[in-house]
Amino acid sequence: MRIVGGDWRGRRLAALGKGDPGAHLRPTSDRVREALFSMLDGGRFGDPIDGARVLDLFAGTGALGLEALSRGADHVTFVETGRVGQRLLAENIRTLDCAEACRVMKADATRLPPAEAACSLVFLDPPYGKGVGEKALAAALRAGWIAPGALVVWEEAAPQDAPGGFAPLDARRWGDTHVTLLRAT
Repeated sequence: MRIVGGDWRGRRLAALGKGDPGAHLRPTSDRVREALFSMLDGGRFGDPIDGARVLDLFAGTGALGLEALSRGADHVTFVETGRVGQRLLAENIRTLDCAEACRVMKADATRLPPAEAACSLVFLDPPYGKGVGEKALAAALRAGWIAPGALVVWEEAAPQDAPGGFAPLDARRWGDTHVTLLRAT
């Protein structure tokens, strides 16, 4: 795994191989991240990355949030409960020397504490097929983590319907990865 664009383009991230099913770690491939960020940078959704406060739910290795930092986001809050994910995330933050722009929370993404500041860009990459994505979005909205008008990038095994408080924008598929884009209303 590597950062595919921005200031840290080409920098390697901690290796996880094909993932760790026991820890529900399934890193977003470089190819999917590159396609996703090209879509976000394309202007169709405004400029969601530059200067953004980002919330990375079910962060795992942190590749999505770190990619956003590399491309101009100001701050990322990573939410990850797993020991393996926490270790890899800490290693990646050290490797990129970006701790000042990061906050790592060991919290259940479906039961978040109140936010210090709302985020304008949300990455949601829950364990596939477990039905926790909608619960995590609802928890983040209730706790004030999601700003009005925020862009949500939801990665799952199948396209997702927009839950209450969100409007659908787009859906894409790359291999077995489905990405649903939502806007907080």
